[in-house]
Amino acid sequence: MQDKRKEQLLEFCQILGIKMNSLEHLNTALTHTSYAHESKETPRPEHNERVEFLGDSVLSVIVSTYMYCTFPNLNEGELTKLRAHIVCEVSLAEYARKINLGEYLLLGKGEGMSGGRERASILADAFESVLGAYYVDQGMEAARKFLLGLMQAELDFICTHGICSDFKTRLQEVVQQGGEVEIVYELTGAKGPEHSKMFATTVAVNGKHIGSGEGRTKKESEQQAAKSALKKIGAPLTGFPK
Repeated sequence: MQDKRKEQLLEFCQILGIKMNSLEHLNTALTHTSYAHESKETPRPEHNERVEFLGDSVLSVIVSTYMYCTFPNLNEGELTKLRAHIVCEVSLAEYARKINLGEYLLLGKGEGMSGGRERASILADAFESVLGAYYVDQGMEAARKFLLGLMQAELDFICTHGICSDFKTRLQEVVQQGGEVEIVYELTGAKGPEHSKMFATTVAVNGKHIGSGEGRTKKESEQQAAKSALKKIGAPLTGFPK
């Protein structure tokens, strides 16, 4: 591995707040199939599909165990629905963007030029690959701490309140009872280190500020803003989705 690549991977580890015994594991996790297939190296570098397979299983075990142990009131159907939401491609891609994963991917020329570093499918797969590589290198407990450090706030939120569209959907239902209105969510700030940021969002209806909130993801901060708006206007909050 070239020194420049080692520096990049060490920088990425710093962003993640982790240490690895073998940077080769991480490098493989960040190597897309397009790069491996176009490489002139002999032998060709290993791409991340195998470690993605492993990471997918590790992700499911950690998330499922946390939900099962932390929320005994949820039945099997509710647990399944909520887990599917938190580990879907869109959500995983958002976590990947949060840790700037796209900047460290090795992509083929065409994939890189066509926006692969921002493509949700590539980012979600690579996120699972990184988790799998960290699990191989450091074990399950380290992988659990790393993953929950990123996901616990949203896991707690959706397991307590339901799928993350609830408060926003409820606010829309309430304020549009008298006709169409403009609802605008605005990200107003972000604080903290890259791997543990807190986002702040405000919500306005027809240009009038009615709520604000904070969260560890942009989505969560929007939900908290909508929740505060519902409380301010005295509207009932939605219950758990059926």
